[in-house]
Amino acid sequence: MKLLKYIKEYRFSAIIGFVFKIAEAALELMVPLVMADIIDIGIKTNDKNYILMKGLTLVGLAIAGYLFALVCQYYASVTSQGVGTKLREDMYHQINRYDHRNLDKLSAPTLVTRLVNDVVQIQLAIAMTIRLTSRAPFIMIGSLVLAFFISGPLASIFIIGAVILAVIMLAITVVSMPYFNNIQKKLDRISLIVRENLNGIRVIRAFASQNKEIDKFKNQTKEQKDIQVKVGRIQALLNPFTYLIVNIAIVLIIYFGGREVNVGGLSQGEIIALVNYMNSILLALIVFANVLSIYNKAGASYTRIFEVLETEPKVKDLGKIQTWHSSENCIEFRNVNFAYNQKNILHNLSFIIKKGETIGIIGGTGAGKSSLVNLINRFYDAVSGEILINDQPIKEYDLHSLREDIGFVPQYASLISGTIRENIQLGNQQASDEELMNALKIAQGKELVEDKIAGLDTIIEQGGKNLSGGQKQRLTIARALVKKPQILILDDSSSALDYGTDYQLRQELKKLDITKIIISQRTSSIEQADKIIVLYHGEIVGFDKHEQLMKDCQIYQEIYASQHSKDGDSHE
Repeated sequence: MKLLKYIKEYRFSAIIGFVFKIAEAALELMVPLVMADIIDIGIKTNDKNYILMKGLTLVGLAIAGYLFALVCQYYASVTSQGVGTKLREDMYHQINRYDHRNLDKLSAPTLVTRLVNDVVQIQLAIAMTIRLTSRAPFIMIGSLVLAFFISGPLASIFIIGAVILAVIMLAITVVSMPYFNNIQKKLDRISLIVRENLNGIRVIRAFASQNKEIDKFKNQTKEQKDIQVKVGRIQALLNPFTYLIVNIAIVLIIYFGGREVNVGGLSQGEIIALVNYMNSILLALIVFANVLSIYNKAGASYTRIFEVLETEPKVKDLGKIQTWHSSENCIEFRNVNFAYNQKNILHNLSFIIKKGETIGIIGGTGAGKSSLVNLINRFYDAVSGEILINDQPIKEYDLHSLREDIGFVPQYASLISGTIRENIQLGNQQASDEELMNALKIAQGKELVEDKIAGLDTIIEQGGKNLSGGQKQRLTIARALVKKPQILILDDSSSALDYGTDYQLRQELKKLDITKIIISQRTSSIEQADKIIVLYHGEIVGFDKHEQLMKDCQIYQEIYASQHSKDGDSHE
């Protein structure tokens, strides 16, 4: 029923296709009656003109049926492809609304499989419904009705056979349905393995793990193949059962019909018509059996598609505040707690960041550094407590406006395939070349452009594979800076830079009159910050200047000592 709103837009195409398919089926039902006339009248009386006339009628029926089928096929394609396109558009739009919790639950491989493979299954089911499913019941019912007109007693054979076949089809469908759900899940897993292998191909080769990964892929594809074979064996029972029951019905028709012919109750042509109608039912049932297999696959895909469409983001966009108002308190955390997958990550965080301050964040692995800044972007919402931006609750901000004024550089530099210009302009589509070069200058990436013949039009391969880690980080920093944000967040985004470049970057950032939050594993990168937040197992154990933390904060002292020798040199 949920698909109806998508089909509604193409209802005229669907109706036209349906009508022309029914018309084709009606012409097909006329063929046995014409054949009966040829036998009972033309051949019996040896009337060659009558036989020729009826023969031409059969040719006309065939041509008309062919033309009707072409029209039906065209409009079935228009409907199915249109619905599939609209489904993909809505799914893609919904995915872009997802917050990080949604994306953690429905990972990229399963979303890609659902966008591509599952929608194809729905498209196929819609096309087959118009082209075949509409025809099969009409043929079966029409054949039964016409068979009753010819002979009521013999037509009862049709009904008994149809009931038996319906029971068999239902049983096979019920048994096979869970397998199709499992097959789609296996496809997700295969997609995940392929994605991970392609993204990490250099690491896999570096550790000579190709054979291990190949074996993993083989095992997954073998599991999927085994399920496919098992469900294929179940589905394969449909055709033999259909042929068996229908052929038994034909034998019974010929046997009892022959006795009727001998006593003059039926003509030979009528017996041939009954056999033809039984064969029509046979073909219709075979088609219906195959379509049932398509419906089973589509049923599993339908559930997966609408799971994507009906999954709502936990982070709600209230959209009340769309314009930032300057305030002395730029960011404030009030007793903020955050949990991920029922595991507590941040505990009772309270602090204030003043406008224009540079704040460093440091802590061990898993301390909650990235989780903290993800709350500022509202990638996640806090479990309890309150976060304020410019003295306004963060949840009251329009999400687009909130993120538009926050320049965020993630921990792992992510670039799209295209030019340097296209990548940096993600931060500001209207940015001029001068603004792009200025952002690159601050991010210490100006030479990336000046050293290239194509300049800003230098091509970046997928994922930035033709760049080093440091080059990618500098481009992502420039991308955030070109937005001219009020808050700049660097999530350990200078880790691939050498100390000299990192120092020059910090000197350039000092000149910017914006609030800066810098996550780093290096104390040298944040010791000049106005204040430093020290996190330990999700709790703030220090929030002060470098000099004061060296006196009062044991965790910070240990981190500093681990990175500096007695003479003060850094050893990372």
